[in-house]
Amino acid sequence: MTAYKSDFLKILSDRGFIYQTSDDAALDKLFDTETVTGYIGFDATATSLHAGSLIQIMMLHWMQQTGHRPITLMGGGTSMIGDPSLRDEARKLLTPDDIETNLVGIRQSFSSYLKFEEQGGNALMVNNADWLMDLNYVKFLRDVGQHFSVNRMLSFDSVKLRLDREQSLSFLEFNYMILQAYDFVELSKRYDCRIQMGGSDQWGNIINGIDLGRRMNNASLFALTSPLLTTSSGGKMGKSASGAVWLNADKLSVYDFWQYWRNTEDADVERFLKLYTTMPLDEIAKLGALQGAELNEAKKILATEVTALLHGREEADKASETARVTFAEGQTASDLPTISVPAAELDAGIGVLALMVQADLAKSNGEARRSIKGGAVKLNDQPVSDEKLMVDSSALVNDGALKLSFGKKRHVLVRKG
Repeated sequence: MTAYKSDFLKILSDRGFIYQTSDDAALDKLFDTETVTGYIGFDATATSLHAGSLIQIMMLHWMQQTGHRPITLMGGGTSMIGDPSLRDEARKLLTPDDIETNLVGIRQSFSSYLKFEEQGGNALMVNNADWLMDLNYVKFLRDVGQHFSVNRMLSFDSVKLRLDREQSLSFLEFNYMILQAYDFVELSKRYDCRIQMGGSDQWGNIINGIDLGRRMNNASLFALTSPLLTTSSGGKMGKSASGAVWLNADKLSVYDFWQYWRNTEDADVERFLKLYTTMPLDEIAKLGALQGAELNEAKKILATEVTALLHGREEADKASETARVTFAEGQTASDLPTISVPAAELDAGIGVLALMVQADLAKSNGEARRSIKGGAVKLNDQPVSDEKLMVDSSALVNDGALKLSFGKKRHVLVRKG
């Protein structure tokens, strides 16, 4: 492991963020002697980012905390195309209205981790649509396209993997890496941005930007990538059994977000505490050393600290208390995720399979049926064994709600709408 002198790279190294850099020594000197501006790009493919993006957001957080200037680059322009990296097929093309709606949602999350200029900080939020949408195509080909070798572009993983599998790669997607490289050049000119960071799958795209900046403007630019994380069992970060772990509370309740981290695998607890919290490393080492049942306490701390960073300490503590009341005391907590069923529908009775699907405890009637056969479903803490059970208003017992449960850790309150 490189012994870094700069606070920023030392923190990133000690906490496990660094996978690769373009020039360790020069980058360390830069961060040790100057106030550095750096960026990470986020395409607007949904109305919220998910937990898989948190490692990148935390890198920007630490950048600001160590006295530097982070830029969150919103991909209003590049989202019109879609990043082909590590994908088997093209993304669905989004309309400008789709992208703008998604950008509004995504912006919510960043203010929890960064202090922007309007909040008295120095972080910037920039949209690459500002320069990409008005490009003159022929001029762009002359000024920028001349610096790209198709032979070299074909060697990058984002392209090579798709072609090796004999899967289609459109000319549209093939241009993505050129636009991303051009983003780096524009940010360098406009904001003296010196470094682009991202996941290790972005290495080729970032190096393209460094090369383009040198060729066009004789700029000295840098790259830093983080490892692509999976859980110890090989699962993808930011994904749970019920789908994406969204950062926005309107797409995933604070309680469910807390539960995702509470369910962390034993082998991942210390690693995730380093990456996703700001806790001191000596405290993390003590928690990581716990074994057996004691490790569950470390998982609760992980869940609460990650949730507090995103949603605030009060909401994190409420989620923790909800879990304690629900599991330790066997009661129904009012802060559990809640759905409403139309009064007429609930009065007449709704099948338990359909209710599980509505409550997002199963993706289909078939999955709900298998869960019941496996003994994993409870209604008001009582096991459900009849897949044809009709649930009606008589089941509303806890302050006008019923509790539907899948396993020990997933619960939803159902109320009459």
